[in-house]
Amino acid sequence: MELRDYIRILRKSWVLIVVLVLVGIGAAAAYSITQTPVYSSSAKVFVSTSGGSTVSELQQGNTFTQQRVKTYADLVNTPIVLLPVIADLGLDMTSEQLSGWVSASAPLDTTLIEITVTETDPAQAAAIATAVSESLTNVVETIETSDSEAAAPPVRLTLVQHAAVPQRPVSPNVPLNIALGALIGLVLGVGVAVLRETLDTRIRNERDVELVTDTPILGGIVFDPKAQERPLIVHADPRSPRAESFRTLRTNLQFLDVGRDERSFVVTSSIESEGKSTSAANLAIALADAGARVLLVDADLRRPKIADYMGLEGVVGLTDVLISRAELQDVIQPWGRGKLFVLPAGKVPPNPSELLGSVAMVKLIEEFNRAFDVVLFDAPPLLPVTDAAILARNVGGTIVVCAAGRTHKNQLKGAITALQNVDAPISGLVLTMLPTKGPDAYGYGRYGYGYGYGYGDQAEPAAMGV
Repeated sequence: MELRDYIRILRKSWVLIVVLVLVGIGAAAAYSITQTPVYSSSAKVFVSTSGGSTVSELQQGNTFTQQRVKTYADLVNTPIVLLPVIADLGLDMTSEQLSGWVSASAPLDTTLIEITVTETDPAQAAAIATAVSESLTNVVETIETSDSEAAAPPVRLTLVQHAAVPQRPVSPNVPLNIALGALIGLVLGVGVAVLRETLDTRIRNERDVELVTDTPILGGIVFDPKAQERPLIVHADPRSPRAESFRTLRTNLQFLDVGRDERSFVVTSSIESEGKSTSAANLAIALADAGARVLLVDADLRRPKIADYMGLEGVVGLTDVLISRAELQDVIQPWGRGKLFVLPAGKVPPNPSELLGSVAMVKLIEEFNRAFDVVLFDAPPLLPVTDAAILARNVGGTIVVCAAGRTHKNQLKGAITALQNVDAPISGLVLTMLPTKGPDAYGYGRYGYGYGYGYGDQAEPAAMGV
């Protein structure tokens, strides 16, 4: 994925990410509140050597002292140092338990030993740190003192900094915990968002289509929540963005199959409910408004809808013509005040595929091409049945409708493959149900709807090539 894909994912899943960040902050705050505060107090011991009057002797003494410092730091956690502390302070614990509270460090190139005690009681932490420092001083003096009473110990420890009572706990570090909680929540949120996007196989935008097929995209139709109430949006609300999308699609048709004389197309989809029937009807109205002589044929002989959308009588139609039970001129019905004509499906036959692939249908297609500038066939979906693929092979052009957020990539790929298997030419794709808000919103892009053109504002010649 490219950077723009990640940005789109973040815009799309920002609510999830914010929620997980807040959850992380809440969890960190709850953890910090439930933890017992721990205080830390430190004392410092200075290690020095006795004797030495020349520079060489002083350097040797300093080196000797630094070497001894590391050893003395290790002595801090031994029972010989800690047991006197337990006795002096009256602590109810063993030296091993006290050793877990005490730590010693010797900064590099120094002769200092820093003794640190961490405890839940700040006063006791300071008392233990001072007591351990004094005990270490006494133990080292005892160890380093020779048998001769007159001889002075070569190394001397001096308590140079008494442990102070800490005012603030070192644990839990509430700001740090909250920051870590927010960071973990952010990482989880972004990870879940990317994973969800990766596992989501639905078509949502032009880029998703390009990953499946190199078939050109003719246009995009924005989502209309009232599409069921007003399917003929070009007629019902000609100034709406969705109506303008169909007029943009109408314009793009002139670039389709330039070398093909017959301007007939099968409008189909991968699965049902992708908006193919409403797209075919609105496109037919838009073409007729531009002055073209258009025939809209309801070739969905399983679930015909065109007659209901157009408000026409659909009892007699295409099936009656194919079985020679009615004449073509008797069943084709004019619609509106333009040059739009509609041929309903008629009665649902028991053998739709055979009728659409019959010789009679081929002859009808030829007759339609001679009599009309543009012929649109509303056909069933490609994946459930083979009707659309059979019809597309004889018509010579196919417009595949793909619903954003509904159609999966494998479904679109299967529909394209079904057409390719019968050598049916694919003219292009139309994305429907595109969102108007969010990262996948349809707007002033490649398929944008211009700058507020109203119904009739765009004049297109009748002989525009479609």
